[in-house]
Amino acid sequence: MVSYAERMLDDLDKGQLDAAEKSFAAALQQDDDDTIYSLAEELYALGFAKQAKRAYQQLLDKYPKEDQLRTNLADIAIDEGKTDQAIEYLAAIKTDSEAYLQALLVLADLYQSEGIYEVAEAKLKEAYQLAPEEPVIAFALAEYYYASGQYQEAIPYYRDLLKQGERKFSGVDVASRIGVAYALTGNVKNALGYLEQIKPADMTPDVQFQLGLTYAADEETYDQAIKTFEALADLDPAYVSLYIPLGALYEKQGQNEQALRTYQAGLAQDAFNPKLYERAAIVSMRLGKAAQAGHFLAEGLKNNPDDPTLILDYSDWLVSQHKDQDNLDLLNHYLTDEEADIDPGLYRNLARSYTALEQDEFANRYWQAALPSYLSDPDFLQEAYYFFRKIGERELALQAIARYVKLRPEDYDMLNNYDDLLAEQDD
Repeated sequence: MVSYAERMLDDLDKGQLDAAEKSFAAALQQDDDDTIYSLAEELYALGFAKQAKRAYQQLLDKYPKEDQLRTNLADIAIDEGKTDQAIEYLAAIKTDSEAYLQALLVLADLYQSEGIYEVAEAKLKEAYQLAPEEPVIAFALAEYYYASGQYQEAIPYYRDLLKQGERKFSGVDVASRIGVAYALTGNVKNALGYLEQIKPADMTPDVQFQLGLTYAADEETYDQAIKTFEALADLDPAYVSLYIPLGALYEKQGQNEQALRTYQAGLAQDAFNPKLYERAAIVSMRLGKAAQAGHFLAEGLKNNPDDPTLILDYSDWLVSQHKDQDNLDLLNHYLTDEEADIDPGLYRNLARSYTALEQDEFANRYWQAALPSYLSDPDFLQEAYYFFRKIGERELALQAIARYVKLRPEDYDMLNNYDDLLAEQDD
């Protein structure tokens, strides 16, 4: 005799939803419990969570000690975004239940997703104490620590998996994880010991990138780092993170043209990366290509109009090229009445440009605004001294030069100026 559960599944297969609902109601009333349980599993797999939940709940009401039903209902609650309800189901499972370990793992995942990390960690540790030989628990603990940046704590659990012969788990290459974890803790030797053994088929872009960074940590392996990053660029040119460390390696080796090409290649992939514009401009200046440097900074600022480093770098460039009115136009656009979060470097550049344009009243305002932030910068102090001296601000000039001669006592010309200024005060 065909069960009502079978009739319901047949109705669903035919798209007869009204008939399926009637068959479902009859199944709950007349089919045996094993059939209802199997139907609930089928319905959940087909995406009919509401009906599966009704079936599981009916069985749980009848068999309150069957904790597998609670885990099934918790899964449905999680799918529905009802975290509190899922926790309620799982928390009701007793420690002596066969479903307790599974409940601990699911609870840990739920608490982690809610940002309650200490409880999540405690649930995982409890599970590990109960069944340290279970690979799924060691993996869950390792992944928890890895995801939270506790790489040193993750390593022993990943090593447990390797000892149990679990080279791969849930699609994760365990040796890769260990290698990356060692790299992120600064243990280059151990990191390379794992990362260099990874087969090409298991070398994901993220792992290859980390291998490159690990090589880059030691001057003796710069060449391997460059080769690794270049291979990654060939494999996945859209992996934008590689271009900054690769360009930096070329810079360290004095290959500035190659570094510039690297940063340009990165910008071709990501035209909104401010760091790439910054490095491209710096290298361009080093190569004597001032106009190109200005182009990079202007373009970078166009695409990242609020980036503070690009604003300051472009301002520095404009001052260096004696484009003082352009610099004032740039910086006055960013200043507010409060000026609370303005980089002191912007005050310095405003002071320089107003000085160059002989607008001493404005220049004086910004030399004074910048001065407290540059009391340890002799170059700034010397500039400030000459400006304050020129406009007759004797006290400010004295403050600037007094700090300067402490920083550069070997500058006899400035020492003489200091003595002269002190003598003027005595007169």
